[in-house]
Amino acid sequence: MRHVPTGRGLFARLRRRARRATTALAVLTLVGGTALTATGSAAAAPQAWTPKPSPMTTPWTNQVPTDAPLPEYPRPQLTRPDWANLNGIWDFAVTSASAGPPASFTEQIRVPFVAESALSGIQRKITQNDKLWYKRTFTVPSGWNGRRVQLNFGASDWRTTVWVNGQQAGAVHSGGYDAFSYDITGLLNGGTNTVVVSVWDPTETGTQAIGKQRIRDVAPHSGGGILYTAASGIWQTVWLEPTAPAYISRLDLVPDPANNRLKVTVRGSGTSGHQARVTVSSGGTTVGTATGPVGTEFTVPVPNPHLWTPDDPFLYDIKADLLSGTTTVDSIGSYTGMRTIGLASAGGVQRPVLNGRFVFHTGTLDQGYWPDGIYTAPSDAALRFDLQKHKDLGFNMVRKHIKVEPQRWFYWADRLGLLVWQDMPSMERTPDAAARTQWEAEYDRIIDQHRSSPSLVVWVDQNEGWGQYDQARIADEVKAYDPSRLVDNMSGINCCGAVDGGNGDLLDHHVYVGPGTTVPSATRAAVLGEFGGLGFKVAGHEWYPGGGFSYEDQPDVAHLGNRFVGLLDAIREVRMPRGLSASVYTEITDVENEANGLLTYDRQVVKVDEARVRAANRALIDASQGSTAPVTLPTGYRSLRVTTPGYTDRYARHRDGALFTEVVDDGSDALLKNDATWRIVPGLADNTCYSFESRNYPGEYLRHREYRVHKEAGSTDLFRADATFCPVRGANGAVRLSAYNYPEQYLRHYNAELWLATPGGTHAWDNAALFTEDTTWSVEAAWAP
Repeated sequence: MRHVPTGRGLFARLRRRARRATTALAVLTLVGGTALTATGSAAAAPQAWTPKPSPMTTPWTNQVPTDAPLPEYPRPQLTRPDWANLNGIWDFAVTSASAGPPASFTEQIRVPFVAESALSGIQRKITQNDKLWYKRTFTVPSGWNGRRVQLNFGASDWRTTVWVNGQQAGAVHSGGYDAFSYDITGLLNGGTNTVVVSVWDPTETGTQAIGKQRIRDVAPHSGGGILYTAASGIWQTVWLEPTAPAYISRLDLVPDPANNRLKVTVRGSGTSGHQARVTVSSGGTTVGTATGPVGTEFTVPVPNPHLWTPDDPFLYDIKADLLSGTTTVDSIGSYTGMRTIGLASAGGVQRPVLNGRFVFHTGTLDQGYWPDGIYTAPSDAALRFDLQKHKDLGFNMVRKHIKVEPQRWFYWADRLGLLVWQDMPSMERTPDAAARTQWEAEYDRIIDQHRSSPSLVVWVDQNEGWGQYDQARIADEVKAYDPSRLVDNMSGINCCGAVDGGNGDLLDHHVYVGPGTTVPSATRAAVLGEFGGLGFKVAGHEWYPGGGFSYEDQPDVAHLGNRFVGLLDAIREVRMPRGLSASVYTEITDVENEANGLLTYDRQVVKVDEARVRAANRALIDASQGSTAPVTLPTGYRSLRVTTPGYTDRYARHRDGALFTEVVDDGSDALLKNDATWRIVPGLADNTCYSFESRNYPGEYLRHREYRVHKEAGSTDLFRADATFCPVRGANGAVRLSAYNYPEQYLRHYNAELWLATPGGTHAWDNAALFTEDTTWSVEAAWAP
């Protein structure tokens, strides 16, 4: 961009026009402060602007204010009482990517909604050939006289340049997910000021972090798969804030409850020779205070700390003062939760431990997309809603999938009590050296901006090999940069050409539908970074009617509920006792043509029974707090008796290579007694489970094949997996036998035949009637010892 000298060209004309503007800004809402009225507005009349019709309407679509959307203070862990929100109607133009500033701004856009969204009022496709231009005016309140003025952007995707009164404000910012600021004091004119912003976003044609954004038509259309509409330009709150010449710019908080203290590092600008005082309080009562140097870690006492957990997300209030001698020159508000996250041996396997104790992480994949705002939730209530719905459904964790949300999202996760796994958004392709430098620098800035959030417990570096490189090095560097959290070097190391770095804290598989057989290593906990993907399309609530897809379609909500709860039960009964420590279900809501959500994309319909899902999640979490040892079986010759009332005299036996149940008693012939006797041995695929060898056909095992159960011999890995079953505790000392490689499927007798049956499945042998009884077996003395 060619700089236009002061007093000449477009920006000079804008400055002259800005001096004549006199319209008033709306009253702005604060968090933890008071209302502030400032003056200034977009140059064009707000009434000329209207939103575009949203392809799907959320409960908040029509509640978004025209002039003051998202009025809440945007940075809850570094608050000041004085600020001015610049969200609202801005003048807007689109030029070619290589063009200079436009001669006129012929459109209007509602900031901070992206140009592709209905809520922006633009709603059209933006490509790598376009550059976006924004303009508005503002007047600095007279009460800010003598202070520095900071212009803050929550996020803008991707390359953003800012001018104030025709002069460029600092350096060009490259990055789509991190906040950035400019001290614009020296650019202000003492009256009405004009800010102009340009943004260029190449999306997948570039080399930057983009997550799941792709250049698409903005109207609903078929296809798209797991990739969605791009989000170009400003997409988080823009605001002004006055500060002292020396001010606090960041507050790093690391809880250390074991030592009754909070580690703090106060970072600032212009703070040479200053000290910092940090006070921790609860309910207005001071808990501890300490003073230390700016930029260096010191500790604040927090005696007998009240620990933060998902069940009890207790937060302490923080005040940090910047001191010049004995004079306070800046003060900010914040908060913290006293908790630790780590990796430790629990029950003989590596587990993530919260406050020193293993708690199973059960959560969903959260893409953070909205049909009306795309990357930007229509309101703070909407932002909170998705997290609250996780709590309503009994989840204690959320994986924020290759997107980074505004800081208010983390605020709600902190307050509501959810463990957050935060992905670093991925690149489209294997990056060159410049792209690697950019991606890693942006990752560092994201870590810095969210490192004090108590809910955030895992950094997920890369996903399924997308844009993968240097996995081990990056994991080590992220761990060194933030040693207070767990690091996942690659989510989905078993998927899609991913290469495992071999390090980090988690060994992460993706299994659809799952839950699969992920097991821990000597140094890493086993987690299921993605599973599920059960689909059900709700008529009247589809992004593109008939265009939705899933990993496994369900015929109705009853099957969806049974199938989903069956997966959670299989994790609790089978996989968690064998070392699995976390699971991430795909996904919390439908997204465009993905119909895998527990809610519809418009957030209007919850597809599952909330109380039932909540109970299943609670059972899983509670089970992880007790003994996690797997159920064991006696080895040697035994017989398997049916426990279904009315059929308790029947046993599992083979006949002509297939498995049936048949009445066996003392008067039965020797052949039947032999056919109904099995030698229980350590599992052929996993010695923590079991295999069942025929008594009269040694070397042949009970084995499932295409759901039907047979007696067969074999030597392949598939055979060994098919011939291995994991017991789970049943009623009255009996057991249920889960397939090793399909943990959600159980050995069931149905019409005297043995099948692998799936809760919520659609086959005849999956019938819900007497499902639990038919899949429960009593291990008895052998008929033919």
